[in-house]
Order: sequence, then C-alpha cells, then structure tokens
Amino acid sequence: MIKKILVPIDGSKNSLRGLNEAIYIARQCNATLIGLNVIKVPPGIVLNKKKLEAGSLKTVQMMMDAAKTKSGRHGVQFNYKIIKGADPGYDIIRFSKNHKNDLIVIGARGLGAIKETFLGSVSNYVLHKSKVPVLIVK
Repeated sequence: MIKKILVPIDGSKNSLRGLNEAIYIARQCNATLIGLNVIKVPPGIVLNKKKLEAGSLKTVQMMMDAAKTKSGRHGVQFNYKIIKGADPGYDIIRFSKNHKNDLIVIGARGLGAIKETFLGSVSNYVLHKSKVPVLIVK
C-alpha cells in the first residue's frame, strides 16, 4: 500500500510533471507527498558559498511553497525537505532509505548540464539504486 511518495523537485518541466503525477497517485491512494530538493554544492567551493546557498535556498523555498499550495488545492498533504549535497542521485536514494518511502516519482530529466540519451543522469541513478518502486515521468 502506498502511503508516502517521494517527489524530487528541481524546478524543471519534467519535475513539475512528476509532481502532477504524484498528486494524482496520492489522491487515489490517500497518500502523503514528500517533496525533496537537493541544492547541489560542489566540493571545493569556498568563495561566496554562503551567498550562493542563501540565494538558492530562497528560490527553492518559493518553489516548494508553490508545490505545497498546488498539492493542497487537490486535497493532498505535502511536506518538503531541502538538503545540500554534491550528488543529487545519491542524496535522493539516501533520503528515501532514511524516510521509508513507498514510491519515488521523478522527472526523466532535470536541470543538470549533462544529459544521457534517454534518461537524465539523476533519474537513471535513482532507477537503478532504489529499493522501492520508481516512476519516471517524461
């Protein structure tokens, strides 16, 4: 039974399509959505790190608040978490394991600069490493 659905959101069109699909599934199953955003902080960045993080955090919070409002309009509970990490795919899998999600709904391609032929590198990693079902939305 699906009760907790993890939805990684990075602001891309595909991640927002993933949110829409997750809302639909959550309504059918009476499940809760957990939005996740990984603020990518490459290792070794020291100059203006706090300024970079503060700007990114404010933008991500606005995006997650909009997702919460959208979910609420459809009668779906939405909580979110913003984390920092160097590898979004790894961080999504680690978060999913720690929070015991029943399903991950992720967009096929996000905002990353490197794209693979059919899937984005993050969604591909999540698909192959997840222990719970993964729905990839194109």
